[in-house]
Amino acid sequence: CCHFVCVWVCVCVSGVCAGACVEVDSDTEAVANRGFKLGCISCKRRGEVMATASVTWLFKAVGEADFSHLYSYEDQRGTIADERFEGRVQWRGSRRTLDLQDGSIYIANITFNDTGSYKCVFSRVLIYDDYAFRINTSKIINVRVVPKMTRGMASILSEVMMYVAIVGLQLWLLVEMIYCYRKISAAGEEALRESAAEYLAVASENKDNCAAVQVAE
Repeated sequence: CCHFVCVWVCVCVSGVCAGACVEVDSDTEAVANRGFKLGCISCKRRGEVMATASVTWLFKAVGEADFSHLYSYEDQRGTIADERFEGRVQWRGSRRTLDLQDGSIYIANITFNDTGSYKCVFSRVLIYDDYAFRINTSKIINVRVVPKMTRGMASILSEVMMYVAIVGLQLWLLVEMIYCYRKISAAGEEALRESAAEYLAVASENKDNCAAVQVAE
């Protein structure tokens, strides 16, 4: 399963380091009676522009027609607006900054009643020299609560392929070792045969030389 992660990469240019924001999809399957992180990241496209942002979470349970206000985070303070989540929501997003890019929250003790659609809304104000520009971005996450963790088919297939690749690599290494051993062994036997042939040729030549010397005498 993919987790909603904000990855910060330090890129140094002329001695100045800047963070790079990456958006990844949130998890959508929660396990009953456990905690669950709802991920929401909205990367600012103009890193050099000053900005402030606030995050609002909305919730629509199964069978409900409209979203209701769940949680807000602004000026480094969070407020729970839905009594169904009272005491269960924690901020897991950007900290110690007004320029929010990670708006993730954590819900403790998930229940089956928490199944539904969650909407994350970023309200960002880009501050230029002469004016301010407001933009809103939103993402909807459909969450399903299950009795226990289930593994998706993609996860199972990826694990099977990993084991197949490992076994295949081991077999390939074994074949390579056998091939190299046979090649080295054959080369050794050939070298021995060549050495023996050279020895016999030298011995024969010496014998002929000795016979010629005896005849001359």
